[in-house]
Amino acid sequence: MSKALYMDDSYLKEFESVVEKVVGDSVVLKETAFYPSSGGQPHDTGFIVRGVDEFKVVDVRKESGEIIHVLEANGLVAGDVVKGFIDWNRRYNLMKAHTATHVLCSILHNETGALITGNQLYEDKLRIDFNLDNYDKELLKELVNKANGVLVQDHSISSYYLSREKAFKLPGALKLANILPPNIKTLRIVEIEGVDVQVDGGTHVKSTSEVKNLKLLKTENKGKNNRRLVVGFE
Repeated sequence: MSKALYMDDSYLKEFESVVEKVVGDSVVLKETAFYPSSGGQPHDTGFIVRGVDEFKVVDVRKESGEIIHVLEANGLVAGDVVKGFIDWNRRYNLMKAHTATHVLCSILHNETGALITGNQLYEDKLRIDFNLDNYDKELLKELVNKANGVLVQDHSISSYYLSREKAFKLPGALKLANILPPNIKTLRIVEIEGVDVQVDGGTHVKSTSEVKNLKLLKTENKGKNNRRLVVGFE
C-alpha cells in the first residue's frame, strides 16, 4: 500500500521517497504527495527527480492500494531515492474547487433537499450534477450567492479519522460512507466548521476564505430530475 502524504497535508509541495516498483513508464513510490484521479478530482502533475534527472509526471491513478505515477519518460529503477515536486498552481486551484464544491453541495442539499449525483473539478471551475424536481435558474443563482456568503466567513477546514461505525453516525457522512467497500474500517472525515462534514479522500484548503467569487457560468436541465451547475471561482 502506498502511503498517501496528501491525506494529512494538502499543502505539501515536495517530498522525498524511494521507488518501490517500476513497470514500463509507471512508477510506485513508498510514499507520495501526488494525488491520483478520484471522486471527480483530477490527478496532480509535477516532477520526480533523481539527482540531476527529472521525470515529468503526466498521470496518477490508484490501483489495488498502489498509487501509480505515469512518467513521460523511462529511467527510474526500484530502489532509487527520489524527490517529488507537485505542480502547486494546479493542485491549489483544485483544492479551492474541492472546498467550494463541498460548500455549494451542502447549501444545495439543505435548501432544496437535492441529492448530489456527480461532480467534476477543474482548475478554474466546478461542475455539480444533482437530483431536483424543480428547475429554477433564479433559485440556483441565489444558492451560489449564499455559498459566496459562507466562503467569506473564514470557516476552518480540518480532516481526521474515525472508525466506520462512528463515521456512520455523522449525518452528512452516512450516505457516502455506505457506498465504500466494507473492508475499509477507518474513514477520513473532512469537516468545514459549521458548514459540512463528509467522508472524503481529497485535498482541501485550510479556510473557506481562500476561495473567492463563485460565479454561476451555466445551468443545464439534463432531463427528469437531472440538473447541472457549472460554477467558476477565483
